[in-house]
Amino acid sequence: MTDKVCMGNEAIALGAASAGVKIVSGYPGTPSTEIIETFIREKKPGISVQWSTNEKVALEVAAGAAYAGARSMVTMKQVGLNVASDPLMSLAYIGVRGGMIVVVADDPGPWSSQTEQDTRNFAKHANLPVFDPSSPEEAYEMTGAAFDISEEFGLPVFLRPTTRVCHASATVAVKDVLPPGPEPVFEKSPEWCIFPALSYRKHGEIEVKQKTLSERFDSIRFNRIESGGRMGIAASGVSYLYIKEIIREFSLDVTLYKVGTPYPLPQKMTEEFLSGVDSVLVIEELDPVVEEQLLIISSGRKPVLGKRTGHMPWNGEYSYELVKKAVFAYLGLTEVKEEIPELPQLPLRPPVLCAGCPHRASFYAAKIAAGGFKKNYMLR
Repeated sequence: MTDKVCMGNEAIALGAASAGVKIVSGYPGTPSTEIIETFIREKKPGISVQWSTNEKVALEVAAGAAYAGARSMVTMKQVGLNVASDPLMSLAYIGVRGGMIVVVADDPGPWSSQTEQDTRNFAKHANLPVFDPSSPEEAYEMTGAAFDISEEFGLPVFLRPTTRVCHASATVAVKDVLPPGPEPVFEKSPEWCIFPALSYRKHGEIEVKQKTLSERFDSIRFNRIESGGRMGIAASGVSYLYIKEIIREFSLDVTLYKVGTPYPLPQKMTEEFLSGVDSVLVIEELDPVVEEQLLIISSGRKPVLGKRTGHMPWNGEYSYELVKKAVFAYLGLTEVKEEIPELPQLPLRPPVLCAGCPHRASFYAAKIAAGGFKKNYMLR
């Protein structure tokens, strides 16, 4: 084991390598791109890596490997999940033999995306478990755990880092790469063909698995209750780190519920958390996924505050300042504003398409057609 300073995306790649991944596929898209780039740069033996034509193809490549019993990973951004959703929905019914992780990097803000989709909603839609890391170190650890859960339940598993986790850097304790295991072998079976009768049976099975997963997540190390006063805060993803910093800096007496697996929410631990508080403020990016599950589990017995009550914004990336303001308002504290010197405004940087992106030609063609460029612009 060695300590290595790496980005969150690098940590995910190194975590998968340490967990014995054999096939990695993906389609580039910020903030996920560096995951595949890390595999290409590291050249770990026994791992096959490829950029695919699109996210749908990438997911099917990883699914084929998982059918044969190999651990596989597919990477994309949240918008790319729309492209991959068709085979993924059927894959949720069919299941996998080898562990399979679907890494979908969400982009609150958004910094470089067309939408602010929340992949945790898609996990609920597809009845698939999702891990939500709060830091590069946790992203590394969750990658190995996600493979184990995938093989234990025979389901693909979502790993959902956000931009702040993907591109932050931290010191990660990297384990040695596992030695190559036996070669995967595909075994023919009617189970791989999702006909209507099988679909009916599989749907019932994955619904039952949701309860079993919830029970399993009660004991997983990424979920925990940090006991304090009767005011409760539930936090998922990078928001947990903001809350921890605020609690430490201002010595706040609150009970903090760290949610590392926002779907399905661990039932027993959630009930324990709710029994120890008088009310809950939910801090999560972007949609009220944890908030809505807390509302269902509490059955109106405890006030659950968040987006639906106007205590937290629906859109945009959260920050330390935004979270502090919300927490102070929830606790009835007066915020002492510090005198901060006014900084010069940074020059505006218009968004650009990534170098090599095939969509560039489409935008150039549209601009030429509109008379914005000289017709020979592309020849220069």
